[in-house]
Amino acid sequence: MITATYTIPGMRVRDHVERVPLDWSDPGGRTIEVFARELVDPARDREELPCLLFLQGGPGGKAPRPVGTSGWLGHALRTYRVILLDQRGTGRSSRVDGRLMSTLTAEQGAAYLAHFRADSIVADAEHLRTAVFGGRRWSTLGQSYGGFLTLTYLSRAPQGLSACYVTGGLPSLDPDAAEVYRRTYPRVAAKNAEFYRRYPHHVETTARLADRLAAGDVLLPDGDVLTVRRLQSLGIDFGMKPGYERMHWLLDESDGLPETFLHQVLARSSYADNPLFAALQESIYGSGPGATAWAAQRERERHPAFAEDARPLLFTGEMMYPWMFEEIRALRPFRGAVELLAARDDWPPLYDTDRLAANEVPVAAAVYFDDMYVDSGLQLQTAARVGNTQAWVTNEYEHDGIGDERVFARLTELVRQMGGGITDE
Repeated sequence: MITATYTIPGMRVRDHVERVPLDWSDPGGRTIEVFARELVDPARDREELPCLLFLQGGPGGKAPRPVGTSGWLGHALRTYRVILLDQRGTGRSSRVDGRLMSTLTAEQGAAYLAHFRADSIVADAEHLRTAVFGGRRWSTLGQSYGGFLTLTYLSRAPQGLSACYVTGGLPSLDPDAAEVYRRTYPRVAAKNAEFYRRYPHHVETTARLADRLAAGDVLLPDGDVLTVRRLQSLGIDFGMKPGYERMHWLLDESDGLPETFLHQVLARSSYADNPLFAALQESIYGSGPGATAWAAQRERERHPAFAEDARPLLFTGEMMYPWMFEEIRALRPFRGAVELLAARDDWPPLYDTDRLAANEVPVAAAVYFDDMYVDSGLQLQTAARVGNTQAWVTNEYEHDGIGDERVFARLTELVRQMGGGITDE
């Protein structure tokens, strides 16, 4: 159902809302809303253009809210209708937050959250394609976790896809959270070393700050205690191109713990806007038998350099720890449910390796060699196992390279040179 039609400079916009099953294996049961925003060049609104579905990173990331046509979006609007999907549980798609989780028991919450993984998101997308956008094949652009969704899509419904573009997000086809973090910690340590090489005076800044926070009496504006480990978690930004500079300017105003510093720390570490990013971070690796069992925490214990009293103080990366669901206000209502998810050992498989090996849908993937979040080695292993896949390896960009129009342009050119996407006959 179209709920609104309007124009942003350079884009004609239609908002779509559909009701879908919470559990796609029980289509007659409880339903939720899924929201998607359709964008098109106003001058081409009446044309029958192919669709490009943008799969946002995450988990738990809502689609971009565009204010202009820069970057990949402007390039895409030259030839596509662009579909921005708020993945279930985010944005306007039956958002999951602490208020909702507070009404559920731990068991109910875990069962509910289990319906917000890649398999369900792909089923939602297929419903939109067939029920709203005419049933024609469409292309996908998957950023980060959007690449994980892409391979689930290729495993479950390749008949719906014309071509797939992935930026920094080819997952291992043998999902293993422990292996992911074994590879991640050394990369995060290297990012810390580069940060302190650029800003050597912050070795003293962070030591002084951590010593002050260790007293346990520094409060953030929402009343949460600012602990050393919460400060360390801000290193999640080191995988982005301006991440070092953003950290530098934050620390530049940290002396005396002024309100501006505390408000910025809260904004960067509260997860109020995207709690599913934290709640489902390790569950995205659950596939088949075996529990994720707080893999990031277990691996951290093998790296004493990341201890809270180690100096220089090392920041952590894209890792979620049990303490976060005790110390962070927006995450506390998820605590019981995520404990059960971490212990679950019977996840449905995410990928069909035989179908992926025989894949005929063109796939072009940008693999960022120095990617802090998604290991480039694992990405290249996957590229070699998925049929009709081209990998472009580059160290020119960090994980946010999609912001540069040239990245998407390069991927579309790779597919074009190999004959283009699959079309409906």
